[in-house]
Amino acid sequence: MDKQRLQKLVLTLEEKDHFPKSQIAAQKNMPLPSVQVLREIVENLRSVLFPGYFGSSYVDERTRSYYLGASLDKIYRLLKEQILYGSCFACEQKQAQCEECVQEAERIASQFLLELPKIKELLATDVMAAYIGDPAAKTPGEAIFCYPSIRALTNYRLAHALFKLGVKIIPRIITEMAHSETGIDIHPGATIGRSFFIDHGTGTVIGETCIIGNNVRIYQGVTLGAKSFPKDEKNILIKGLPRHPIVEDEVIIYAGATILGRVTIGKNSIIGGNVWITHDVPPNTIVRQAKRENISVTEQKKEV
Repeated sequence: MDKQRLQKLVLTLEEKDHFPKSQIAAQKNMPLPSVQVLREIVENLRSVLFPGYFGSSYVDERTRSYYLGASLDKIYRLLKEQILYGSCFACEQKQAQCEECVQEAERIASQFLLELPKIKELLATDVMAAYIGDPAAKTPGEAIFCYPSIRALTNYRLAHALFKLGVKIIPRIITEMAHSETGIDIHPGATIGRSFFIDHGTGTVIGETCIIGNNVRIYQGVTLGAKSFPKDEKNILIKGLPRHPIVEDEVIIYAGATILGRVTIGKNSIIGGNVWITHDVPPNTIVRQAKRENISVTEQKKEV
């Protein structure tokens, strides 16, 4: 391409910026959140939560304290910047006290790191749920290394902690990383209890306002979604309303089931494969498709 054409193309692309930065981000020349840096943060966090499995494979009792300390220091420095950039990206104010945002980003990053022991403990229950719930798993370590549900749940539990701390945009980016890698789509706003296992996982969708209890197991292709989207007087979708299912403790949901709306699946229930549910299910209930009937079709009688 000749120089004149290239310059014209650059000018055209500059003029048509359909998704500009917020006014504050533009004024302060603040970078946008970086997916590449966030991926580095998540992988560092994964190595902290599962030392030896991810990151350096030579971590032992002699080096673990140093390794964890150095990793946490790096995570803190990178994360506080990304939290700040995310806050600036989402800022709707025309003028903001950016120094306050800097301090808030530092406070949130510190608070998030203090949540890591709790996150690690929850992930340990998820790993054991995968090991106990799948006869193909020979050791808990196999679930850590190989199972897409553990990878997706690690991203989700990190993102959910940030979401609860009020972090903008970053939690969604983190869960979408796992979505791209595993095919498991979990919104960071969903609430998920202990010992959660998604067997196989591909095509699973868990919406923003889902509440899932303890010891729940679901299979690939399950959708816990919304049935409808109310609009305001300006015909714009109303954000934030509870619109996804509540799944109580000890529930099993088999492959391909679709559960829509703010319905409750009662404790100890079993939802069969490929069923469609838009109503409450009482505790201790089995829901499955009607039995198939084999009907002989003759030339005289055909059903369309």
